[in-house]
Amino acid sequence: MIDVVLKLSARDLVHADLASCGWAGSDHHVADVARQLERARAGEVDYLAVCPATDIPVAKGGVDYEVKAGVGTLWQLAVHPALQSCGIGTFLVEAAELRIRNRGLRQAELAVEERNPRARALYQRLGYVAYDRRPDSWDERAPDGSLRRYETMCTLMRKELS
Repeated sequence: MIDVVLKLSARDLVHADLASCGWAGSDHHVADVARQLERARAGEVDYLAVCPATDIPVAKGGVDYEVKAGVGTLWQLAVHPALQSCGIGTFLVEAAELRIRNRGLRQAELAVEERNPRARALYQRLGYVAYDRRPDSWDERAPDGSLRRYETMCTLMRKELS
């Protein structure tokens, strides 16, 4: 077995990155990310890219400051499928938490699908605690190319940042 060490950095996701983010979701999802980048320009959100030395994103995710006053809400977190379970998700969440703290906020929240126990385990390892659950839904691209409504149940989690 060979260990590979990647030097990662976190930076703002930019429109030029979107062409290389197809691994994160359908064209419909990537179009939504483009809309979120407009919100980033307005200061409503931070949208991060985690990149190795190639400067091509291998993970992405946002922090929304408009969901709840005084809280940074992490959302749309994704790591390239071939690189999951390599610590990149931890790096992404920690970078997002730093952005939240840099805004003078001390609480982070997120919603994790109940069908995603691996993600929930990661968030628990990082200190997030479940406090409620709620249904969520969004449009997604179906295999036939049409848009359909995806519905799920999410666990709400929060973490006090030091």
